[in-house]
Amino acid sequence: MIKIGSQKIDTNIFLSPLAGCADLAFRLIAREYGAKFCFFEMADANALTHGPGKNKEILMIHPDDTPIAAQLLGGDPQIMLEAAQILLGQIKPAFLDINAACPAKKVLKKRAGAYLVDEPDLLAAIIGKLTSSLPLPITVKLRSGFKQNDHGHIISVARKCEESGAAAIFIHGRTQRQLYAGEVDYEAIRLVKENVSIPIFGSGNILSVQLAKKMFDETGCDGILVARGAIGHPWIFREIEEYLKTGKIPEPIDLPRRIKVLERHLSYIEKIRQSRPSNKIGLMRRIALEYLKGLPNSTAIRRLIAPAKSYEQLVARCLSL
Repeated sequence: MIKIGSQKIDTNIFLSPLAGCADLAFRLIAREYGAKFCFFEMADANALTHGPGKNKEILMIHPDDTPIAAQLLGGDPQIMLEAAQILLGQIKPAFLDINAACPAKKVLKKRAGAYLVDEPDLLAAIIGKLTSSLPLPITVKLRSGFKQNDHGHIISVARKCEESGAAAIFIHGRTQRQLYAGEVDYEAIRLVKENVSIPIFGSGNILSVQLAKKMFDETGCDGILVARGAIGHPWIFREIEEYLKTGKIPEPIDLPRRIKVLERHLSYIEKIRQSRPSNKIGLMRRIALEYLKGLPNSTAIRRLIAPAKSYEQLVARCLSL
């Protein structure tokens, strides 16, 4: 049990708001395998204020997909508020997160994402605007630094977030410059945890049960955010919980079971996604390759999967493995 503002949540292991991945189909599969709390995919504030667009698919809801939180990307306090109000007219998240972690250059040019780590006054203004105007807890996702790790700076940013009203902080232990590569700075997360009183969630490189435990052990964080580790591996949530309780390393999931889960995941995409057929099959191929990554004969598997032109053809090829 963890408390974020007024919200009591029955887990401290969350599925991250993975842009382009954590759609409704992905979340439903993750919940079947132990994910008890998820995020919608990241939503762009500017896009929301200009009409539903692709955010309509990003914010799809389902009665089995709860509890859940939302995340907004943007760099203008007023636009962020307007977008949040639009969003809350469509969905009822447990809390709303501000993305100050996305390292993409196109996002930085909009003065959003990890740019806000380097502009803490602007970040504080966004937090203050939302917390004073909205009826739900506001949280923030940070990077451990911008161009380089600076523990004093990230501690100062975290304190400013708390002072501005943030109910929790999610911190990816890499800088913007590192993107998703290189070592995770566990020390930065630990120091943030020691210097604020709100819940701190560690993120970055949680690709296995051992790395999940390492995040808790090295940082003392209150919870973790699982991102890439869940792609093609939705059972990681159940495995982490079991490993933290027993210390027993889970048995690898064999190929027939992988294929069974993959087939169900693909069926969810086929039923739920409303995008163009070419976009849908492209997503399905990417998902299939993630499930089958690391298996013997991976090159041959890729050659079999990559040319699939339809849902039916892709499923048939997966079942032939």
